[in-house]
Amino acid sequence: MKTILVPTDFSSTARNAAKYALALANQIAADRIVLYNAYQAPVSVDPMVPTVQLLDMDLMKKSSEEGLAEFKAELAKEPFGNIEMDTFSEYNVLTGGINELCKAVGADFIVMGITGGGAVTETLIGSNAVSVSQHSIIPVVIVPPDANFVPIKNVVLACDFKQVLETTPIKLLTQLLENTGAKLHVLHVNSSSEKAIDVSFENMVLDGLLKGLHPEYHFVENESFTVGINQFADDNKMDLIITMPKKHGFFDSIFKKSHTKRLAFHSHLPLMVMHD
Repeated sequence: MKTILVPTDFSSTARNAAKYALALANQIAADRIVLYNAYQAPVSVDPMVPTVQLLDMDLMKKSSEEGLAEFKAELAKEPFGNIEMDTFSEYNVLTGGINELCKAVGADFIVMGITGGGAVTETLIGSNAVSVSQHSIIPVVIVPPDANFVPIKNVVLACDFKQVLETTPIKLLTQLLENTGAKLHVLHVNSSSEKAIDVSFENMVLDGLLKGLHPEYHFVENESFTVGINQFADDNKMDLIITMPKKHGFFDSIFKKSHTKRLAFHSHLPLMVMHD
């Protein structure tokens, strides 16, 4: 049984991500979707007002559960909405219990939305997606607000050719390609400001790891990591971008705000984050 976990705050971005999850579930023959809402007490800006004490926790829980029930009914009307859908709500920080929940429901993927920079609320919603990607033990698909699902036929794996043996999630990659039937493209983006590295050995190691998956390798020069990936994805009609964030540095470089076009916040393609 394959299960997709869909965290939601009932925003339009979250609704779009849930629709994406339905179509993805159909392509990979998933059996179930779990709609999840983590609710919290609003923070008072006045230290003299005990906000949390004034809230009715039962009312908050009821509101969350009713919201999920309405959300589920709405999604049931969508294409592929006949899949089994369960709901779960709890008083928690979104990232606080995400891994425990994934284990409890047997989730294989997390699908959630992200909103581009701009308004404060959009930034906060985006930060939730980024935070979940950092903490999750299973792959997370981050869906841009304007992304419509298309069958996944070509995926591009961003690779820096460093410590590929220790950091490449071969099992997860293999499962994804088997479930979708997609073609794997491996992309290395190099800028003139980076120290030149000899990728031949790491390339050989990676090719051994990916034996049987028949990847195509691509090397591009670009001063921006994110622009390089997005341009390649557009020019070669990719359907999904995959990143393998390292424990130190690499993940920060992806989400660093100073990038001209930040990969997560400004790519119009879904981004799948896999951890080693």
